[in-house]
Amino acid sequence: MPVISLTVNGTTVRKDVSANLLLVDFIRDNLDLTGTHVGCDTSQCGACVLHVDGRPVKSCTMLAVQADGCQLTTIEGLAGDDDLHPMQQAFRQHHGLQCGFCTPGMVMTAVAFAKDNPNATEEEVRHGLEGNLCRCTGYQNIIDAVIDGSKAMQGVG
Repeated sequence: MPVISLTVNGTTVRKDVSANLLLVDFIRDNLDLTGTHVGCDTSQCGACVLHVDGRPVKSCTMLAVQADGCQLTTIEGLAGDDDLHPMQQAFRQHHGLQCGFCTPGMVMTAVAFAKDNPNATEEEVRHGLEGNLCRCTGYQNIIDAVIDGSKAMQGVG
């Protein structure tokens, strides 16, 4: 059984894993970080998005052994101890959620998108979130949250 070593939310982790264990299952089942959700198991919904070396990844499409040596950030590691991340706060303020199942993956995608596109238009945000599905909302509150969260990440607004 391979041994992997990686940093998850700032903590070094070393674990034996099976060669075919998906990263999403490793995060949820081995590390008990259940904020990363398993939605479709086919890479369509984006509920499982987390950051690998700062980039958004659908963790249902990556094996845990592929993350060996990487730095991972899950939704649990996004905020500080006392405050929400600006994007999380924007989702809260704009009520960019309903059932909340897609929210962790949506927020993780939005954070990475905002870093690369700090002044995105509504159309660009819609395009940037295409890989994340929400079954409850009409997306407008999510779009508004991403736009305001992007500004807050820059210290504007």
